[in-house]
Amino acid sequence: MMENNRFKPECKLIGEDGNIFNLLGIASRTLKKNNLNEEAGEMWERVMESGSYNEALNIIGEYVTIVGETTQMDDENFQMKME
Repeated sequence: MMENNRFKPECKLIGEDGNIFNLLGIASRTLKKNNLNEEAGEMWERVMESGSYNEALNIIGEYVTIVGETTQMDDENFQMKME
């Protein structure tokens, strides 16, 4: 199981096709792009053994930081709130 203090790369899953195999594939590719091949395999095995969709999503979230697509408008609104 992954340690809490390990690097978790950002992975755009919000807004993607919610099929668990699709999400798992995206997360796995993200891990591999960040040289986390062992973690990708471990995540895949754990998800395949999970008992529900929600459990599978929680497992994926242990390995990657799940994010959505940000737009320039979101960035501008954030900057305005910070001022």
